[in-house]
Parts: sequence; C-alpha cells; structure tokens
Amino acid sequence: QLQLVESGGGLVQSGGSLRLSCTASGFTLNYYPVGWFRQAPGKEREGVSCISSSDGRPYYTDSVKGRFTISRDNAKNTVYLQMDSLKPEDTAVYYCAAGPRSGTTVQAMCAVYDYDYWGQGTQVTVSS
Repeated sequence: QLQLVESGGGLVQSGGSLRLSCTASGFTLNYYPVGWFRQAPGKEREGVSCISSSDGRPYYTDSVKGRFTISRDNAKNTVYLQMDSLKPEDTAVYYCAAGPRSGTTVQAMCAVYDYDYWGQGTQVTVSS
C-alpha cells in the first residue's frame, strides 16, 4: 500500500520544539519533492516548507524562516520538519505531501495542493 504517515505532533508550550516525521511506505520518498502544509481552524491550508528531490533545496514560508528546518533521511525513507521557537500561531494540523503535479521550483511546489500522495495529518498545538 502506497502511503505517507506523519508523526511527532503534540502539545508544546510557546518557545518549545517538535520534530515532525513523514515516512513513506510502498514507494521511495527520495525520488519525490516533499512538502509540509498546515491548516488551522477556519483558515486555508498553507505551504510551510518544501524540499526538492534532486538537490535537497529547501523553501520556507516567511512566517517560519529561521525557526523551521526541513530535511531528508533517505535511508529511513523519511522527511523531517524540525520546528523550534514555536508560537501559538503555529497551531494547526500539519500534513506532508509527496509528488507535486505542478510547480517547477521548490517555492512553486509549496503553493499548490495537487500532489500524488498525502498523509493523514498530525495535530500541533502550541500553548501561550
């Protein structure tokens, strides 16, 4: 079965850290660009960070630059999102996705939602 599974979400105080994992089964994740997206209640889904498949080039939306780091572990077929200095406004359900069907740059891939694979989401809650 081809799927993505996210893990690592939870409740953390403002200023704390979490590391989200996105693990693929049934396919090789390092062949695909991967994106992390989030959706807060009452808000649209937004692209948080994306990473290319070829050279591992990252993209971050402005609100998380300097606080979040995306990385790959090809041996574990996993992409991580390290989130530091968390703020209450980071509270959302976080989703990973692989295989964008459009977007030729890493930034463009984070602006589209048409992906081959989506995970089920993991809740991140940051208390003030």
